[in-house]
Amino acid sequence: MNGRAARVFRLTNETGQPGITLLPGGRFGVTLVNHIDSHTIIHWHGQLPPWTQDGFPWPQTPPLSPASSKTYDYVPIPGTYWMHSHQGLQQQSLMTAPLIVHDVAELREDRQEIILMLHDFSFRPPDELLAGLTGQTPSAAHAMAREVENVAAPAVGPPATAPSMSMRGMMHDMKGMGGMMSGHRDGMSSMDGTTGMRMDINDIAYDAFLANDRTLADPEVVRVERRGRMRLRVINGASSSQFWIDLGGLTGQVVAVDGHAVHPVTGSRFPLAIAQRLDILVDLSAPGAFPILACLEGSRRCTGLVLATQGARVTRIGETGLDQMQPLDNSLETRLAAMEPLRPREPDLVHRVVLSGGMKPYSWSLNGELWPRITPLMLAKGQRVEIELINHSMMAHPMHLHGHAFQVIAVNGKPINGAVRDTVLVTPMKGSVRIAFDADNPGRWPFHCHNLYHMMTGMMMECRYQGIAIQR
Repeated sequence: MNGRAARVFRLTNETGQPGITLLPGGRFGVTLVNHIDSHTIIHWHGQLPPWTQDGFPWPQTPPLSPASSKTYDYVPIPGTYWMHSHQGLQQQSLMTAPLIVHDVAELREDRQEIILMLHDFSFRPPDELLAGLTGQTPSAAHAMAREVENVAAPAVGPPATAPSMSMRGMMHDMKGMGGMMSGHRDGMSSMDGTTGMRMDINDIAYDAFLANDRTLADPEVVRVERRGRMRLRVINGASSSQFWIDLGGLTGQVVAVDGHAVHPVTGSRFPLAIAQRLDILVDLSAPGAFPILACLEGSRRCTGLVLATQGARVTRIGETGLDQMQPLDNSLETRLAAMEPLRPREPDLVHRVVLSGGMKPYSWSLNGELWPRITPLMLAKGQRVEIELINHSMMAHPMHLHGHAFQVIAVNGKPINGAVRDTVLVTPMKGSVRIAFDADNPGRWPFHCHNLYHMMTGMMMECRYQGIAIQR
């Protein structure tokens, strides 16, 4: 990496290529083989398998030990997905890969498929990164990372539709707000143009940002036809970084988010939060070389690849752009509309989740509770569930629900008939998002911030169906 040796993980198929691509109509028949010298478990992000095949280290579904294997078999849903470790901090060391499930309509488009997978990269070990954020030793940070995985959630308390913060949670939130105003060790802050308040972004100062495991010092050059028609499948597999996807001189149409079709939205620059995906259709009208960049929010740093027609001259692209990118927002979210929205009905359960925390001390919570000492949200099969996410912190949080696809039905209090997806960004300083889903997949399901370091320091809860037995 940039002339230095680095040791990372890989997730490869039987041909040695990263990830999995499935044809229409097939099953997800996959055997996961652990060739590393530590335990691991892989989550099939955005897919809707039975909960025991989801790839989360509950006591009922423990991680794979070294030299062991596990077979998964379920009916996949089509679209752009990805896979990543849900064990400790392995995701930061690139234990990720694309997971593409084709459908018949996409194959009939006769478009060149181009996958662009993004990562953030550090030469420092992940335990050291977490230690730098929390003020611990790397060994203590490693122990913390292990503590929040492989544990049973606490017993169920009385059901609640809009839980209030506990006194402990209120104190945590107050301390977090003070810490956020004071800045932090590794990352950056940015002034919000609307409120004039200072928000936090980019917890970690990374050594590099990768597009298909390469930097702009040596980018991937994808050969395309002079009037090529392409489907860009862009996956943000970063652990703690969010990007603006910049098509430069090209114009594209977003036709799917998180694997689910939306009415086309045309543009040349789109926000992409951690763990989200975009399917963008691009048509060339002339030959040439066309950089497709991912630009870090609140920064001038970029990564990306180049689309080039035969014979086109490819010039060097600087890893530092001319313009500093603004923090990610929900400007695209409010323009999206699902091709297949949820059937309208009144909710059976409405739940309010307050996102809070801060940089000093580095700790992040949901409803004032820190994983694994949380109160599960209990669901009954067949319910229409609505969750109102309200962000009381100074940092954005990409919230991911396992085992379900939800529809975004309001942003900052304004109702929309939005996209169906599995990860949504909740902007800071009282930003809010309301999501709705049908409780149709019984099991135990994590709901967490997909910033790896926020999750590791407490920002995770459980959605548990009634009648599901648990182990302790």
